[in-house]
Amino acid sequence: MTPVGLLRLQRPKDDTMKDIVDLIGRVLLSFIFLYEAYDIIRYFDETREIMTSYGLVWRQNWLLYGGTTVLVLGGIMMLTGYRASTGAFLVLLYWIPVTFIVHSFWNDPESERRMHEIYFMKNLAITGGVMMLYVNGAGRYSIRRLFATFKVPNT
Repeated sequence: MTPVGLLRLQRPKDDTMKDIVDLIGRVLLSFIFLYEAYDIIRYFDETREIMTSYGLVWRQNWLLYGGTTVLVLGGIMMLTGYRASTGAFLVLLYWIPVTFIVHSFWNDPESERRMHEIYFMKNLAITGGVMMLYVNGAGRYSIRRLFATFKVPNT
């Protein structure tokens, strides 16, 4: 068989593994944001002090409540797969500004720069994953798809 003929041979396409990995990735991404919301709620006063140290003094309570709400809503939407793209968008509204404010390694002293560079790059990687979820959606295993395929029996 010629090399061109070998290229035509393809195994049947089964996306089950891809769908499972999509689900696992979506769950793991959502846990990051749900934990961040939990951390803000648990350490509310400490978070406010940290915001002050970064110069965020304008309407701190509004920013904290709004950020927590966005994280919880977005995290749950990503976790369940119901309107996962909207959830990803909500999370990005919080995550991108926080990344550039908190991990601005270019403004840090040399002793802290390396650690903040690593955190900044990790947050950029997480942002990339959330952007992929935003563009591709929840995938096969989601609550929304379950609702769409669920049939209520006639009584």
